[in-house]
Amino acid sequence: MMGGDLNLFQTIVIAIVEGLTEFLPVSSTGHMIITQHILGVESTDFVKAFTFIIQFGAILSVVCLYWKRFFRLNRTPAPEGSSALKRFLHRFDFYWKLFVAFIPAAVLGLLFSDAIDAMLESVTVVAIMLIAGGIFMLFCDKIFGNGSEKTVLTEKRAFVIGLFQCISMIPGVSRSMATIVGGMAQKLTRKAAAEFSFFLAVPTMFAATVYKMAKLFMDGGTTVIMDNLTPLIVGNIVAFIVAMLAIKFFISFVTKYGFVAFGWYRIIVGAAILIMTFLGYNLELA
Repeated sequence: MMGGDLNLFQTIVIAIVEGLTEFLPVSSTGHMIITQHILGVESTDFVKAFTFIIQFGAILSVVCLYWKRFFRLNRTPAPEGSSALKRFLHRFDFYWKLFVAFIPAAVLGLLFSDAIDAMLESVTVVAIMLIAGGIFMLFCDKIFGNGSEKTVLTEKRAFVIGLFQCISMIPGVSRSMATIVGGMAQKLTRKAAAEFSFFLAVPTMFAATVYKMAKLFMDGGTTVIMDNLTPLIVGNIVAFIVAMLAIKFFISFVTKYGFVAFGWYRIIVGAAILIMTFLGYNLELA
């Protein structure tokens, strides 16, 4: 045992699932439900915190893979006659659009945190949304096409993608799916929509992780975290490595083949959860 509520095997498996599913449009929540049940992991305060904290490793994978784009200012001249503010925003164009896209989820997340947690308690909601999202993904390529390389990500388009991200607050929808579909609805190519989804995950997941950590500490969870540093470190490292591989695979796969395969996969996972629930298995995650 590594101490606390998880042994080494459970820690690594959960971290692998997190790394694989966080950036794919398949719902990491649904996979956590099945994984924890199969492993026989009890949903204790530490386990709940663990699944959020190891998101940091997944976030870091995006920054490392796209570091040239993450740490680059806009060197092109601002439009002639721009105000000082517009020239400033033009220089920090990448970060500004991420912030604009992040705002809707940040506001709704703070306002409806308790309601979101309540929905997470319903495994049925997760399963139904997995299936519903899967059915939609079978047809989304035909609905939106593959966009255009000439489409520019404007502030308005970034904000609309941010609104789509709010849909993912319903457990089982998948943050990745919602934001990619939002990007495709704004005429971005599948690749461009997926990459912006990855970028947007950094502030969104980081904020959610910090919020959950702060809430845990305020509820007296400091000791729980300090007593389980080893699984947290191992979990973050594994999630980081696996997420990097998953992102590379996803970009290549979705550019060539689209989303149909992910749609069928979601339907299978959602159906599996419903069947297990019907057979009397306790799949409670929250």
